[in-house]
Amino acid sequence: MRERLLAAEKIKAIEWRDGTLHLLDQRLLPLEETWRAYDSAVEVAGAIRDMVVRGAPAIGISAAYGVVLGARQRLAAGGDWRAALEEDFRALAGSRPTAVNLFWALDRMRERLARLKEGEDVLAALEAEALGIHESDREANLTMAQLGVELIRKHSGNPQALLTHCNAGALATGGFGTALGVIRAAWLEGLVERVYADETRPWLQGARLTAWELVEEGVPVSLNVDGAAAHLMKTKGVSWVIVGADRITADGDVANKIGTYQLAVVAMHHGVRFMVVAPSSTIDMSLQSGEEIPIEERDGRELLEIGGKRVAASVEAVNPVFDVTPADLIDAIVTERGVVERPNAAKMAELMSRKRLH
Repeated sequence: MRERLLAAEKIKAIEWRDGTLHLLDQRLLPLEETWRAYDSAVEVAGAIRDMVVRGAPAIGISAAYGVVLGARQRLAAGGDWRAALEEDFRALAGSRPTAVNLFWALDRMRERLARLKEGEDVLAALEAEALGIHESDREANLTMAQLGVELIRKHSGNPQALLTHCNAGALATGGFGTALGVIRAAWLEGLVERVYADETRPWLQGARLTAWELVEEGVPVSLNVDGAAAHLMKTKGVSWVIVGADRITADGDVANKIGTYQLAVVAMHHGVRFMVVAPSSTIDMSLQSGEEIPIEERDGRELLEIGGKRVAASVEAVNPVFDVTPADLIDAIVTERGVVERPNAAKMAELMSRKRLH
């Protein structure tokens, strides 16, 4: 299957060329495909904060390249470049609070700095580390796609209706995608009848990004408002809800795009299986439960306005952009280290003791 997956890779959101980070501006999709170039860590932090790039793995990869750009500027400026680089680490760390991949990638880059040998080329070492993070995520995507397909096939070998939320595809990662990677692989294996994509308010990642990716791949997809998910589970024979994650805790609780929690509740009611697909870099074993995950709240204008024009009544808005799905609502967590079914603290600890499968 791996060769078929590699042949199907068409979409990407991150490129590192000639010492410059290039990001596909996901705010403009699907109407406009615009790539933007970044030469500094501060610019990369802004791109993450403003959602030019989004999706937990893609955020982490971009931050790693941001460290390279920051180091280049600090070295060129002279003086205590290590102390100055700490400002860039802080700017990148402060760009988004919920996605743990961001902090995992920054820790990887900081650890590489700590291992520098006397006389070693600083920029070459940091660039190699960032490229390694990027390639590792791509490989993890391929492994997770295969494991997710095996899980789907285990329960039924017939074409099935699947439902997904937000965007956890190639645009959100360094490669094939997490949740959408499993869906794309299942389509290649003849296991998908139709995909239902929640529009995912308020940024419409499902409508703009997931639907666009699936159309580009020729996968049959229908778009639905978020509130239609329960009706679709009841009437369209949906067999799996498949989503990504921004942080997973030691007991298997999952933070993902707002609306995921209610999907899991509705899925359990209708007997629909619920799969979370994420690399192990998304698992934060320092947090015991989802109650400890910081939940980002964004500007209420994202709800009150469309295209800068107010459409809502004169009212305040509450705009949490993530929620936490308890482990007892999750059938399986798929990572590049393996699959955990019915996750709990003991199973998550055992998973993290394993080596990556690729």
